[in-house]
Amino acid sequence: MQLPEWVKPVIFGVVGGAIAATVVGFVWGGWVTGGTAMRMESASAEAAIVQAFTPLCVAKAAEEPEQLVLLEEESSWKRDDFVVEAGWVDNVREKHRAEVASACARVVLEAMEAKN
Repeated sequence: MQLPEWVKPVIFGVVGGAIAATVVGFVWGGWVTGGTAMRMESASAEAAIVQAFTPLCVAKAAEEPEQLVLLEEESSWKRDDFVVEAGWVDNVREKHRAEVASACARVVLEAMEAKN
């Protein structure tokens, strides 16, 4: 079977257009794969958890002013452990507790610096 002469350029145009659309979509169009979308969703959910529980932790910290002095004296890399041991993040699941504790310590110390 003989194909008309115009079919070959049309097929190349369709294939080339599909490739170009795919490249443009992934590079400039914001397209992502399913795995990337799942990682983005997980990171977003984790950030929302930290953002939601940090004010609760700060409120618990404000109820114990004697602990705030001890938190300020603690070394910077142990402050999240201090917050966990103080019980300010007991309402947070273990998976996210360290991140919430770190954010809480940072916010509490910034607030204390702002007061001074």
